Amino acid sequence: MSVVIAGAGPNGLMLASELGLAGIRPVVVDPMSGPDPQPRVNRIVGQAARILDHRGLYSALTGTTEPPKPAARSMFAGFPLDLADVTGSQLFTVPVQQRGLVHLLAERAGGYGADLRWGHAVAGFDQHDGDITVHVLGPDGAYDVSAQYLVGADGGTSKTRHLAGIDFPGMSSYDLVIRIGFDVVPPDAWITAAGAGTVSGLPPLRFYRTEHGVFSYGAVGDRVAVMTYELNSAPSDQRSGEAADEPAMSVGELEASATRILGTDVPLRPVSAGRPLDLRRIRGINSRIAAHYRLGRVFLLGDAAHVHSPIGGPGLNLGLQDAVNLGWKLAAVLAGCVAPGLLDTYETERRPAAERVIMQSRAQLALLRPGLEIASLRDLFGELLTDSDTVRRLGDLLSGADNRYAPGVGRHPLVGRWVPDFAVATARGSHRVAELARDGRPQLVDLTENSAVADSLGEIDDRLTVTAGSLVGALSATAVLIRPDGYVAWASSDEHPAADELTDLRDVLKQWFGI
Repeated sequence: MSVVIAGAGPNGLMLASELGLAGIRPVVVDPMSGPDPQPRVNRIVGQAARILDHRGLYSALTGTTEPPKPAARSMFAGFPLDLADVTGSQLFTVPVQQRGLVHLLAERAGGYGADLRWGHAVAGFDQHDGDITVHVLGPDGAYDVSAQYLVGADGGTSKTRHLAGIDFPGMSSYDLVIRIGFDVVPPDAWITAAGAGTVSGLPPLRFYRTEHGVFSYGAVGDRVAVMTYELNSAPSDQRSGEAADEPAMSVGELEASATRILGTDVPLRPVSAGRPLDLRRIRGINSRIAAHYRLGRVFLLGDAAHVHSPIGGPGLNLGLQDAVNLGWKLAAVLAGCVAPGLLDTYETERRPAAERVIMQSRAQLALLRPGLEIASLRDLFGELLTDSDTVRRLGDLLSGADNRYAPGVGRHPLVGRWVPDFAVATARGSHRVAELARDGRPQLVDLTENSAVADSLGEIDDRLTVTAGSLVGALSATAVLIRPDGYVAWASSDEHPAADELTDLRDVLKQWFGI
């Protein structure tokens, strides 16, 4: 067995699917008896929408054959971001509950031959020079699995991280209590005053900050919700998360919290009388990043590597990109195409992305806190948001579109960036770049007049997908080499690239893919 993945959440299953696409059949273990039935996440925000599109999963989740479209609006620290007129916005949203995504990814991974073992948990492991022995506890007892790598995708309380002895430095804010009521709405008069939206007549999510906290209501993905963010001045027992020994949250508790924040009664009602409510209470916020993403043959992925405030829903955007980044690199090393040193780039590329999410989520929480100084800061921040460039920059920050992997000196501006969405017209018709990426292989798109780039390579390795044609749409390049995770590895803007550019292309093909 080549890879054992601990955790069958969306990130672990995405990694399993990526490995399966490359012909690797991982073992995926999860202590739960099946996919988590809890609703949890209600939408995917950011570049992860394009990842799903590149793998043909976006249409399966949304029921549309159209490509992802940027959101017309978003939010930062309770401030509305109007993105409708922002040219080239990359802030995509996919209205899907996490359990729907998990079911789809489990089906995809299983179709590729991944061995999904529900009710099995990693109990320990021993690393050796050439492999790793993973100790697993299953329903019928303990057993061992020999593999080359173990990936911990087992959440913020990751046992894999703990067993590996990897520190998890950061901070915890124990004074904050978040209460969420899905499928709960405020009085009809509030909804009418705010203006109709697309989900149960509610507008997009609105935030109201007072000196006592934040009250929010509106559409979240394909559901509606009421939320409160309230500072708890009671003595803390240093717990965070959803405490199991507390009584379940009620609508009355959510109403009382809203009343304390707004200073007036806030009656709430279910959207549907016969529909069960989804009520959650979260005490405290952890904001941490693992000291290492890799220790020998052990890797950390998603929440096992980083945790942060849930405000804005950045978790899946970050974790799914982790999975796709690591997936093709693991597959290339296991196939013997490239040296194991390629795996070191997983942390060097993905850690900065996590650091930016932690930075912006901490900044949002700071702007939501009470105090006259914060009120003045919000006044100033509101003035800055009248500048469209500031709105664009915040949109790119929230989506992850501002991430750039180290391009190297003198490289084309697209190198290290997520490839723009464009199409190529060939004799077989027009194909979007996302459609060309479905096989999970690196792809060279040659838009030069006489296929000058592709022809310069001579006989092309069948591990590289080559498409030559004419450009449909906008792209500031005549040729691009795209990695399996959607990032540009090489590009040129010349109709007849010079010899040194073509030499650079060959070097990049060798460096990243062993081609």
